[in-house]
Amino acid sequence: MPQPKSIEISKVTRYQNAALNYYLGLTDSPYLHYGYWETLPVPADELTIARLRLAQQAYTVKLLDAIPRGTHTILDVGCGIGGNAAYLLDRGFAVEGLAPDPFQQQRFLKCTGDRAVFHLTRFEDFKATHFYDLILFSESSQYMSAVDIANGAAKILNQGGYVLLADMLRSDANYTEGMFSNCHVVTELHAALKQAGFTLVKTEDISAHILPTIDLYVDTFRRYGLNTMIYVADLIAITVPPVHKFLRWIFRRWFKKLVIEGLEAGQLFEQHLCYEMQLWQLTEKDGRG
Repeated sequence: MPQPKSIEISKVTRYQNAALNYYLGLTDSPYLHYGYWETLPVPADELTIARLRLAQQAYTVKLLDAIPRGTHTILDVGCGIGGNAAYLLDRGFAVEGLAPDPFQQQRFLKCTGDRAVFHLTRFEDFKATHFYDLILFSESSQYMSAVDIANGAAKILNQGGYVLLADMLRSDANYTEGMFSNCHVVTELHAALKQAGFTLVKTEDISAHILPTIDLYVDTFRRYGLNTMIYVADLIAITVPPVHKFLRWIFRRWFKKLVIEGLEAGQLFEQHLCYEMQLWQLTEKDGRG
């Protein structure tokens, strides 16, 4: 298989990838998504990793419920490490994964038991050999343009096929700088899909049901990550003061803003973003491009 083209990754995307690695280390889960908290916690409730794992399972069930009857072949774009694909395979769907990351390829094939084909490429560069009934974008849409999502999907779907997109989106188009600023603007994503020949079948805003995961991340980082950073910094200050001085300069220059923003992730989400599950159907032949 030919190697994928070298991909230039934005700083925002790299920051989010670092957060995902942190997330994976915390949860030890086959899923990389935010989950779906069916029962919303009250302020007195403790947010725990065990509850997050239940929320992740509930999210995958919710994805399954959104898949229309008659769907058989699914392309999971930005498939992560294979949790969603394995769940769908177990329920009789023919699933293929796609991502430009060899690490994800290895984890995906292990998670799915080599039952699914993995395409090591960007979606924009993907050359399909057949059509699909449904294309799934589960928390992967921000890694490509809205036009590439819409036109690429239209080219490889069966007529009447579907796009199922579940992701964090910008409800505030003026939010253009920050850790979530590469998420698509809702109205711009809708416009691109309609232009490519898709009709919106249904949409559901589940923002309230993923917000507890963001709160859990922030709380965990504040309790353990931040305190660990302070402890290590104190040790360096005692043992090698010149290195500590240099690291303080680096922190102030490059990392302080990111840490502060990370601690405010919940507020940023509520002010500027939403999380939606959208089901679109290809209804116009011209949408194939």
